[in-house]
Amino acid sequence: MSLDDTPTTRTETDSLGSLEIPADAYWGIHTARALENFPVSLRPISVYRDLVCALAMVKQASARANLEIGVLDAERADLIDRAAQRVIDGDFHDQFVVGVVQGGAGTSTNMNANEVITNIALELAGRPKGDYAYLSPIDHTNRSQSTNDVYPTAIKVGLGLDLRTLLEELDLLRQSFLAKAVEFHDVLKVGRTQLQDAVPMTLGQEFHGFATTLGEDHARLTENASLLYEINMGATAIGTGITTHRDYGAAVLRHLRDITALDLETADDLVESTSDTGSFMSFSSSLKRNAIKLSKISNDLRLLSSGPQAGFGEINLPARQAGSSIMPGKVNPVIPEVVNQVAFSVAGADLTVTMAVEGGQLQLNAFEPIIAHSLFQSITWMRRAMRTLRVNCVDGITANRERLGAMVGASVGVVTALTPFIGYAASAALAKAALLTGHNVGDLVVEAGLMTREEVDKQLSPARLSGLETITAAIPIVQPADSIVEG
Repeated sequence: MSLDDTPTTRTETDSLGSLEIPADAYWGIHTARALENFPVSLRPISVYRDLVCALAMVKQASARANLEIGVLDAERADLIDRAAQRVIDGDFHDQFVVGVVQGGAGTSTNMNANEVITNIALELAGRPKGDYAYLSPIDHTNRSQSTNDVYPTAIKVGLGLDLRTLLEELDLLRQSFLAKAVEFHDVLKVGRTQLQDAVPMTLGQEFHGFATTLGEDHARLTENASLLYEINMGATAIGTGITTHRDYGAAVLRHLRDITALDLETADDLVESTSDTGSFMSFSSSLKRNAIKLSKISNDLRLLSSGPQAGFGEINLPARQAGSSIMPGKVNPVIPEVVNQVAFSVAGADLTVTMAVEGGQLQLNAFEPIIAHSLFQSITWMRRAMRTLRVNCVDGITANRERLGAMVGASVGVVTALTPFIGYAASAALAKAALLTGHNVGDLVVEAGLMTREEVDKQLSPARLSGLETITAAIPIVQPADSIVEG
């Protein structure tokens, strides 16, 4: 046969009939029907690498368990095992082509995995693709399994794998804010509540607060992820374990724990676990919490850098690109802005997950594909957003020290530090007088004879104003004169 006579397709058959499949495709007829049925998202499941790897891990664990309990022969089990490992190693991901949004509760995704791994295994055996009489996607690769336990388990494993890199980026971002907290530890500024001047603090304290809140989110994400590690392998169709050997569940759990290095456990009630998707909702909620807090931090960075002349102008964000096609020299806070938009998307995805969880009926939730897509997209975008915020923004932030110092010097909010010594009424009157006259609050206190210059300077020192040095001695309350109270 000449090269020109090489077949370009192969024929595969299912219960609905036959289709011509591209000869070089590792997927088969079930995947082909899904490509026809679900041209919706136009995003293949391969965009989520960890989901594809998780599917292969489940197939590998099942092959090992089936060999162990004696329902799959050593030759076929080894071929499936080796083929799955190729996928875990990153090969053949382009063959996972079904759309992430699909009907059928994930059956198309499961069959895409079965067909690809089977045809890789056939190739390893020196046999042609589609030789399912020797190695079948359903009878062998899918042995002891159902979509209804494989798919949710693969989602959970994939999220567990994906979360590792998200948490790594989150911690790197936290460390960047901590580094800035150290750099800005001595930079005094005016704090604000409700966008109005409040009392002094340091810029370092502000950035340390950002780092602390990210550390808290790291802990919450880790806690909620643990809920994902209850799986239902061995449940098959609805949780009764039909078609599965009694020893399969324990065996597949042991192998899957070994392959994934995740602390997986089999659910006590497989019927309940097969229909329940509440853990996805809890995990989605923790993602949203992190995203919204990142968005709040981004809002603060945009406010603090606003200007540079007519805004706060307290910090400088790295200039990343020209900000306007009409206004020369304008530079916008584009990195915090993209983080804001990612947060908006994550919040919307959380609502999608919530509605999909509610939409489940009886013994199965048919809407796990949109749950998976929503969660994997949120993690992916958040991980990328954290990295660009760290590398392209936070690491390059500088402080406008002179401007910050001038604002603190002119702020009447410092009078709050003197209220334990001169009383609230006198402090309010002097603050009003300082605003009207533009005079320094400390000078007015000394002129009124309420405190000495040394006492004022001590209490208005940067360490005292920022709370880095606390008052430990007894505080004498000085009753102000009526003329001072009345202003």
